Amino acid sequence: MRRKWKASVPIKILLCIFWLFAIILPLFRMLSTMASVDVLAVMSAKKFAKALLQSLTVSVTATAISVSLAGLLSWAVARTNIRHKALFITLLTIPMLIPSISHGMGLIIILGSNGWLSRLLGLSGGIYGFWGIVIGSVMYSFPVAFLMLYDVLRYEDGTPYEAANVMGFSVMKKFFAISFPYLRKPLISVVFATFTMIITDYGVPLMVGGKFMTLPVMMYQDVIGMLDFGKGSVIGMILLIPALIACILDMVNRDKGNASFVGKPYGIRKNKVRDRIAYLMVIIVIILVFLPIGSFAILAFVNKYPIDMSLTVKNILQAIHMGAAEYLRNSLIIAVVVSVLGTALALFNAYMTARNRTKLSYVLHLMSITSLAIPGLVLGLSYVMFFKSTFIYGTFAILFLVNSMHFFSSPYLMAYNTFGKINENLEDVGSSMGISKWKVIKDVLLPQSIGTIIEMMSYFFVNSMMTISAVSFLANVGNKPIALMITQFEGQMQLECAAFVSLVILLINIIMKSVVFAVKKKLTR
Repeated sequence: MRRKWKASVPIKILLCIFWLFAIILPLFRMLSTMASVDVLAVMSAKKFAKALLQSLTVSVTATAISVSLAGLLSWAVARTNIRHKALFITLLTIPMLIPSISHGMGLIIILGSNGWLSRLLGLSGGIYGFWGIVIGSVMYSFPVAFLMLYDVLRYEDGTPYEAANVMGFSVMKKFFAISFPYLRKPLISVVFATFTMIITDYGVPLMVGGKFMTLPVMMYQDVIGMLDFGKGSVIGMILLIPALIACILDMVNRDKGNASFVGKPYGIRKNKVRDRIAYLMVIIVIILVFLPIGSFAILAFVNKYPIDMSLTVKNILQAIHMGAAEYLRNSLIIAVVVSVLGTALALFNAYMTARNRTKLSYVLHLMSITSLAIPGLVLGLSYVMFFKSTFIYGTFAILFLVNSMHFFSSPYLMAYNTFGKINENLEDVGSSMGISKWKVIKDVLLPQSIGTIIEMMSYFFVNSMMTISAVSFLANVGNKPIALMITQFEGQMQLECAAFVSLVILLINIIMKSVVFAVKKKLTR
């Protein structure tokens, strides 16, 4: 029987107090500003109603396309015999390494009013508006949906399929009798997670939306442009709803998923026609994914798109002259500090909840995953209102804190699941042998979790490098991250410089991912 650790209770209370000040109270502070706002007047305004309707229509459309595409790709990788699967997965998830606004910029270069494909095909009007946002949102969100569905398919038990083959079930009958019931609940989580990503994003609509207004863009303009925090809070409350539903569904399905097991891996039969179709599908999507990325990579080195396509380094020098080097340094400082502090806090939190289970542990666990339900824009606005009169406002510290909280839940759950799989009596055995709890953690738990720890640090680093949502209301000239220069250059119609900044972020994140891959490969030898 596991012994109770007396010191864990005050530690958990302190952690709960920390979460109270880091997440709960800022959120309540933001929502409390609605008391001075005529909420009904804001929500009944034609502009608000139109933005809400347009946000819903574009998000539903993009979610349907994104999840469908992710489902086909996850099937192509998980259920066929194509080779180089690891390479394909890496290439398909490259879009996750750049800000959403960069996807919008890539679309402008290809299908904008002066886009190279628009001019090649003689198209007029450009990609701006509904379909521009849909295409950009699909590019931004499908890699996440793909990874979630691929993970589900990869661990599906193959035993029912063997029985179905023996009984002579058709492909369609197997799908509706076995696959669909198995996928139904995870698919609901994927749909809501994807929908939440799209409806709360302002990067793509800001770049390619044109006159097609969405709620996040309206919130961004009201707070940044007009300093209307009350109206911003009302919009923030609306954006919390789908995120909260997605969080609840994820919690429910995660708990049910933990109870399942894989009796036998799914057996993939030989089928050359199926494999060729899978190859074709994956390669076409990879080409489409890399078209915008390749376009802004080229744009970074042209003189003046589309008038003068001669190669130059002028854009790099211009970006540096406007502070890109300093802002890159800021981003690296933020990413490194957040990756270290965020990982340490996530590990400590996970140890307290996964290895010292009490009623208080469940409260702490719920607080630790709260940020899953809070969009970055909403979290950033709540921090402005709560911390504005404190000493950390306007400093690097508030950016360290907001990024750590914004991206906390996923790394925390990585550590929570890893610690939960390690023998629960380990500390008791060590105690009976005179080995301290901290020595067990240092010599056993952490070494066994090193792969997870590396992934946690990578997650914090990559997302801190490319985020524009949570930091957009909090950054100033002294601590501004480089990703916010993309919106600055876009507003000044300097797409070449914005392309260079996007390329820098992509390259740094690729380097980070490559280092993580190399380290993990070395550790597994």
